[in-house]
Amino acid sequence: MNSETKKYNKWIVILSIAIPLVVIILFGVKIDAQLPVFLPPIYATINAITALLLIVAVWAVKNNNIKLHENLMKTAIGCSVLFLALYVTYHMTSNSTKFGGEGFIKYVYYFILITHILLSIAVIPFVLITFVRAITNNIELHKKIARITFPLWLYVAISGVIVYIMISPYY
Repeated sequence: MNSETKKYNKWIVILSIAIPLVVIILFGVKIDAQLPVFLPPIYATINAITALLLIVAVWAVKNNNIKLHENLMKTAIGCSVLFLALYVTYHMTSNSTKFGGEGFIKYVYYFILITHILLSIAVIPFVLITFVRAITNNIELHKKIARITFPLWLYVAISGVIVYIMISPYY
């Protein structure tokens, strides 16, 4: 392992721990500025765009369009960062919406929500490691971890949209 990889690995560990901790801390901060309810559909749309970007990026790499793949992946990372910023901002300024469904659908909602949250935390180091392996031109290891990262990240993006759709009647 060279010094550049060690430097990146240190940042991957720091960010993989810091991002969820900062989000948890910021969820405890309440700012007295009600944002309109239009923000949740915006960040749900960003999740949908991220899912689409991921799918097209896989198609691009399978068709040897590496530059398109690279640009799509950078955009997907940017979308995920934007989503997180908007999501945290909304929850710092608004009360959480309670799911109003009952019966079986309530269990479905909470299953999707909990797996979405847990995997959104777990996917952070996978995305970072996959990205670092790409930018350091460690393509074989990049491909190996991308096979794990892609379905996790895609699930997080799609389940975020599903959670929004399921809770949107209760805003």
